[in-house]
Amino acid sequence: MSFPIRLAGMFAAALCFNATPALAKPPAEALTEARDLAAEARQAAARGVPLVVLYSRDDCSWCAKLRREHLGPLSRNPATPAVIRELHMDRATPLVDFAGRRTTSADFSKQMQASFAPTVMFHGPDGAQLAESIVGYRLADFYGAYLDRAIEESRDRLKARQ
Repeated sequence: MSFPIRLAGMFAAALCFNATPALAKPPAEALTEARDLAAEARQAAARGVPLVVLYSRDDCSWCAKLRREHLGPLSRNPATPAVIRELHMDRATPLVDFAGRRTTSADFSKQMQASFAPTVMFHGPDGAQLAESIVGYRLADFYGAYLDRAIEESRDRLKARQ
């Protein structure tokens, strides 16, 4: 094989190798897992913001999309008007509920009647829901607006309580 052909082959291989990371599926954004809802809700309320909880499942591709496209970026922004946590409905992760009782994430999801993933709920310091839950990943183009509206409604309700 001549040198120019080998060089062209090596160049083509290098292009493919370098393009591979761009084609790879980006990992889902990690969210802080809920551990103590009572404390997390009080901390959020002290800042005048709601506790936003994503009720998710490990096998839920829509949950990953929601994390990646909306909740992950929101959770990393220090100006976000909410505290965001994730609760895995299909795990028995130890959890403290809003009343300070020990439970698991799976049992608490049932208690909250979160049976479909993804479900996003907006909680106040006592665990009360401040806005209507967003169930599913309906109309992806408008999801950000639904989320913004629910967070704003939650903040307004927190302010009215003060």
